Parts: sequence; structure tokens; C-alpha cells
Amino acid sequence: MESLELRSLVTEDGQLRISLEPQELGEPGPGELLVRVEAAPINPSDLGLLLGPADIATLRLEGDVLTAQVPPERLAGVASRLGQSLPVGNEGAGTVIAAGPDQQQLIGRMVGMIGGAMYAQHRRIAARDCIVLPEGATAAEGASLFVNPLTALGFVETMRKEGHKAIVHTAAASNLGQMLVRICLADGVPLVNIVRSAEQEQLLRGLGAEHVVDSSRDDFTAQLEAAIDATGATIAFDAIGGGKLGSHIMSAMERVAARKMGSYSRYGSDSFKQLYIYGALDLGPTVLNRLSFGFSWSVGGWLLTPFLQKAGMETNIRLRERVAREYKTTFASHYTDTISLRDALKPEIVRAYEQKRTGSKYLIDPSR
Repeated sequence: MESLELRSLVTEDGQLRISLEPQELGEPGPGELLVRVEAAPINPSDLGLLLGPADIATLRLEGDVLTAQVPPERLAGVASRLGQSLPVGNEGAGTVIAAGPDQQQLIGRMVGMIGGAMYAQHRRIAARDCIVLPEGATAAEGASLFVNPLTALGFVETMRKEGHKAIVHTAAASNLGQMLVRICLADGVPLVNIVRSAEQEQLLRGLGAEHVVDSSRDDFTAQLEAAIDATGATIAFDAIGGGKLGSHIMSAMERVAARKMGSYSRYGSDSFKQLYIYGALDLGPTVLNRLSFGFSWSVGGWLLTPFLQKAGMETNIRLRERVAREYKTTFASHYTDTISLRDALKPEIVRAYEQKRTGSKYLIDPSR
């Protein structure tokens, strides 16, 4: 079967080229499904591959190809993908239209999927990379059941495994952040939510969040320290990446810990502080003022796939089962608009979904 697929290419001379290309899928074999893709969300992680470091101001539609220029100083960051046409779309959902001989019972069922290449009319995929949705579930309800839900659950799993008891989360009003609020409320995990506006604070408090601090307020530092003191948070998951916010969080953790020390130490407190960077909403350098948070700390990256690989099959199954049970509640996603594959190539629409605004999430329906 031939299927149209959205693909992204960065040329050697620094031009981004996004186009719809026909791909031959073949018949599904044992353990495989052929799915008609009916919904696929545009996540920040998808934008990183789709648009790369291109200058959005240079977007142009040239016939059926969307182009943009990658500034020369940014080319080194994508050197390993130059000249390669890459499929896009981490996750999605749709109807099984064909299956291998051992998966015939799934024909006609709606499934959520992960594994890349979801911005396509059809996807041939291993059944193990799918969640079979309950009867009556829609593609839109199943489209975002992997990246954000498993990431939010992974934060809590990581916190517990590493011996922490509370979490700090940035960009906390995001779709993922709202899921994390609901998870932590249900599981009794103290959570400090960092947002950037009064409107976002009101949104999270409406979900039941207790500790919400607004980074745009003059008393942000005092409020952050008070929330960390109240929760005992010593692990943070940062979606921003660039700038000084991660350093600011660890400094606040250290000041809270230092106030409880029995005596002064020039090495700071022995309270271990962990900062995980899992996003790149700010593409600038990460700035750490290491003298402000002592010597007991660590900064690292956190990605979903390595986490799942280390967590093991039993944990993977447990997390997926929870997502399937709570897809209408804890892990529900809401979308600003639904667009077609061809819409995704229109410069004015790209500029809208590229902005990654809180409360603004786009869904691609390749069946349109």
C-alpha cells in the first residue's frame, strides 16, 4: 500500500524542506498492524524534528514544498541529519485496517500508537507499540496517550526510585503539566508548579493544585522557597532548558536546606538536589550559578525512551494500563484545532502551531 507521509529534510547548504512524500508500506506480518492514521498531535518534541533550528520568519511555500532557512550558526546542531529525509510524528491513533495472521482480532479496533512517522495516511507498526482503546473511544482521545502521559508518570517513577519525596515542575500549565497535577493529586505526591502568568496559576488552582508560583511576580523567589519548604522538594523537571531558571530552582532548594543546618559548612548543605532538563522551550545556553547551591547536586537530561528502556517491561505494562484506564480523565488532552497534512505545510498555520502557547495544541488528521 502507498501512503503519503510528511517528511523533513535539512540540506547541506542549510535549507529546511518539508514535503508530503509517497511511501510503500507493504502488508503487515506477524505481530504487526496496518493502521489508518486519524489523529496525531503536534508536540514540542515533534517540532524539534519537523522544523529543526530553522528561522520561522523565512518560511515559504514553493509549490508543494515548505521551505525555510537554517542560520549558518545553527547548522552544527543538526549536522548528523543533513541530507536525510526524515519522517515526523511521535504518536497518533487510528483504525486497524489490516493485521498479521496472529493479530486478526484487532481489525476494526481503534489503537493509540508510538514509534514515529505518524504524520502519514497509514502506519505499519508492531502491535506491541500500540494501546488498544476501549470500544467507542475516538482517535482524538487516543492520539496523545504516550508522550505526555508516560512522561508525567515517568517523573513520579523517577522521583520515587531516586529517593525524593516531592517534585518541582516548570512550564507547569502545559498539557503535560496539567496531567502531572492530576497524577500527583491522585497519588499524594507534593508538587510545586512554576508558571509564568496569573492566568496559568488560576488554571492549575482550578485543577486542585496547592503549590503554584508565578515567575512573573516580584515575590517569585520568596514564593518558590516557601513552596519548596512546605513540600520538601529536592528534584525538578525543567521544560525550559535554557536560561537561569533551573539554577534558580536549585538555589532555592539549597537556601531552604541551609536554614535547617545545625552548623555552617563552606560546602553547603548535604541535601542532594537533582535537576532534570527534559525540554527546550528556550534554545539558549543553560546557565548555572553553581556557587549558590553547594556541592550536593546533579544536572542531567531526561528523555522518555531511555527511561522506559531502563524501567523494564513490568513497569511499562503497569504505566500503559493506567493510561488506558484513565484516558478520559487524568490523561485527557484538548486541542485548539484539527488540521490536515496539507494544512501542516501552510506557513500561516505553521507559525500558529510553532509558538507552543499554553492551552494551544494542534492535532493533525491525516485521513482528511
